[in-house]
Amino acid sequence: MRPLSLLEAAASVAVLGSVLAVGIPAFLRNLHASRLVEPMNGLAQIARSAAALAASQPEQPSYPESVALTPSAVPAGVASKDPAGAWEQPTWRSLQFGFTTAHRYAFEFDSEQRTRGARYKASSHGDLDGDGQLSDFSIQGEVRSGKAPLTFPLEMHREIE
Repeated sequence: MRPLSLLEAAASVAVLGSVLAVGIPAFLRNLHASRLVEPMNGLAQIARSAAALAASQPEQPSYPESVALTPSAVPAGVASKDPAGAWEQPTWRSLQFGFTTAHRYAFEFDSEQRTRGARYKASSHGDLDGDGQLSDFSIQGEVRSGKAPLTFPLEMHREIE
């Protein structure tokens, strides 16, 4: 086997550099996007379940009671598994929501019952790199007597902190 000439070596380095210049940013975008799946899918599940619960009682619509941040501490930089029973609170059960595997976000549900309807805000918070800065996601909904439940668009703040 003969050694590479200077021109062949330079061409090889140029091709490798080009591949890395395209590949690394794409890899990082996909990595960041994969970390957004958990809060977006989680909040979408909560919104679907909340809307279904409100629609099932059209004359006096309501959402489940508020529930504090679960788990109570936002996972910091690593996926964590919750202690047994963390998601057994009645609100999470009625929303059919919870985790049995390790996850990176904590979730909360805040509801307000009104005379002729109800509102809710579901939020998720994550500290993906453990620096104390949180990624925040939320979704809100409301329902009025005799009307179909409304779900508002997902809001993001520092989605990749």
